[in-house]
Amino acid sequence: MENCPSGMGVRLPAPSQLPEVVSPDQLQPQQVQSISPVALAYIGDAVFELYVRMQFLWPPQRIQVFHQQVVSQVKAEQQADYLKELLPHLNDAEADVVRRGRNATSKSPRRLSAKIYRQATAFETLVGYLYITDQARLHELLTMISFPAEG
Repeated sequence: MENCPSGMGVRLPAPSQLPEVVSPDQLQPQQVQSISPVALAYIGDAVFELYVRMQFLWPPQRIQVFHQQVVSQVKAEQQADYLKELLPHLNDAEADVVRRGRNATSKSPRRLSAKIYRQATAFETLVGYLYITDQARLHELLTMISFPAEG
């Protein structure tokens, strides 16, 4: 079958049919401002999980252990703690993004308090915003986080 990797029987779209990928540096400031806090949190969630995965790559270990370490760091309770750790280091624009992210959520999962869920969403919103607007600043802030040895 044409365009089928490893004979899996799945037909992939032609490159001309794929959507154009938007790079963060292609966005204008007004476009960034129009992105909802929830959408920024969605991006921030993915970016932060990838960052955490990279932190636990060394030393090599079984994938189950690796996965457990990562999950313990990306859960909402931990993200809320990370936000508290970063708050004193934020500039006014970043603090405003955090406020917008915290106010964007209305309903939390049953297992979490609304306060924790809002703080975690605010953290993810900040990560998403900085990923799009200033990756060097994002890296600077993420390196300030104190990751616990075990989750």
